Amino acid sequence: MNHHYFSLFLLILFSLPCISQEKKAGPIIEKYGEVWTIENPDFKTDTSQEFKVVFDVMDSPSSHDEINKKLETAARFLNMHAQSGVPKSQLKVALIVHNQASKDIAHDEAYRKRFGVSNPNSGLIKALLGADVEIIYCGQSSFSRDFPKEDLIPGVKMALSAMTASIQLQNEGYRLIKL
Repeated sequence: MNHHYFSLFLLILFSLPCISQEKKAGPIIEKYGEVWTIENPDFKTDTSQEFKVVFDVMDSPSSHDEINKKLETAARFLNMHAQSGVPKSQLKVALIVHNQASKDIAHDEAYRKRFGVSNPNSGLIKALLGADVEIIYCGQSSFSRDFPKEDLIPGVKMALSAMTASIQLQNEGYRLIKL
């Protein structure tokens, strides 16, 4: 009988590392952007580098009450690097939003008027803006998707086009990640 208890004890003991591993958000974006901790990676993160990234976001979920995980990628990027020791001052993040994702940066009143619910992305967008993420909206999409600047969450910037913003940011040393 003791052999069974000992075997059960060993099974539980060796399972604990798998059970205790959890995704977590923060420290930059507290309510969004959960990531896994990677212990002792072979390819080390150079925490002395500046990380300048621009995410191109054009797709959106078809559901009007679902968060856009592609927008949340910016929160994951910030949190994962901060958790790995990269200072926030070395993380420069921009989002270029266009096409179907246009709706995801509308303020709650404008979103509710169109879709009957509050924008599920508004908390995420406000948290990103609060963390100095530059959110740039395509002016061409504004007209083609009928989302004027007045309908955007305050702090979102309007550009001539997504293409123009992408080129300018890349000329400033940002690396493009198309989502």
